[in-house]
Amino acid sequence: MPDVAAREKIPHPGTEALDLATIMRTLGDPVRLQIARLLSDGREHSCGELSTALAIPASTGSYHLKLLREAGITRTRADGTLRHISLRAEDLELRFPGLTQVIAAS
Repeated sequence: MPDVAAREKIPHPGTEALDLATIMRTLGDPVRLQIARLLSDGREHSCGELSTALAIPASTGSYHLKLLREAGITRTRADGTLRHISLRAEDLELRFPGLTQVIAAS
């Protein structure tokens, strides 16, 4: 039987693998940019909370969150069936100083 921790491991690119062109292309979508701005408060948010805040279906939210995670913009933490999303502000700042301030700007 597989280890529960192994099943819940969600892949994220390493800090050194973050690519500015990929990040900017991903944030070029207004919904994804709004998600990143909501996450710039430094807290973890659930997928449902983000979908509700943006008035989008859960399936649409999941799609956008997957792209944000794969680009290295967000971190997803599994907690049973719940997923908690946060902005990878520290990693983004380490790799691209000032980027999180640009993301958070309205």
